[in-house]
Amino acid sequence: MTAVTDAVAPPKARGGIAQSVGDSLVVAKRNLIRMTRIPEMVIFGLIQPIMFVVLFSYVFGGSMNIGGSTSPGIYREFLMAGIFAQTVTFATAGAGAGIADDMHKGLIDRFRSLPMARGAVLTGRTLADLVQTALTVVVLAIVALLVGWRIHEGIPKALGAFALLLFLGYAFSWIGALIGLSVRTPEAATSGGLIWLFPVTFISNAFVDSSQMTPWLRHIAEWNPFSATVQACRELFGNPGVSPSDAWPMQHPVWASLLWSVLIILVFRTLAVRKYRSATV
Repeated sequence: MTAVTDAVAPPKARGGIAQSVGDSLVVAKRNLIRMTRIPEMVIFGLIQPIMFVVLFSYVFGGSMNIGGSTSPGIYREFLMAGIFAQTVTFATAGAGAGIADDMHKGLIDRFRSLPMARGAVLTGRTLADLVQTALTVVVLAIVALLVGWRIHEGIPKALGAFALLLFLGYAFSWIGALIGLSVRTPEAATSGGLIWLFPVTFISNAFVDSSQMTPWLRHIAEWNPFSATVQACRELFGNPGVSPSDAWPMQHPVWASLLWSVLIILVFRTLAVRKYRSATV
């Protein structure tokens, strides 16, 4: 009598890219579910940019000279590209704090014990933060429309501007990931994530016309990656305040914004994944 045994075929191994994408989406889903269970994270993330819109629009609206005009309405349209860009980049602090919290609680070690791609933990986290940032931008755009902001170049160009904003926010989230892996506590990650963001956002063309700055400060502002995205958004939205400049990023802001974002992702994703591997060994 011959015994017949059914051989169970082992699961088919996925390729490196397929596994990395799949694992990243699983981690992103986990972080999105976590966000829905902590709604105050989303609420507080919405309150700050709304406060910036209202305060800057009505407190500084009549005192800023944009293209020879001090009209509050013109300044509100000038302002919004900067507020959008500030909102997506300030999400960096939250990304860093979230990763630092996972490190502090030992969750990263538990992920490491699973057969998953190493970079998927960080990629999934940054993708989840991108979704939250997109939600914040949608709400902020509605508030901006209520206070008088308008687009003048059509919906397709406006969508292109929002895509540039989200791409910049995603690029900056990798800086936050590196900071979160480099500190010991979520509080330190939040502080470290904000310290460098303030000079990046304020030494730019976001809130004032860079042509009114001193020459050396204007040069820094015009080569700031943040300024390139703001300039690109103003062009695509058709908003006032697009100042002529000899600097290449200001002459070709859309391309400059894309190139800066790609460069930031390449550099800081590499550094963050390397730091993640050394921190969890």
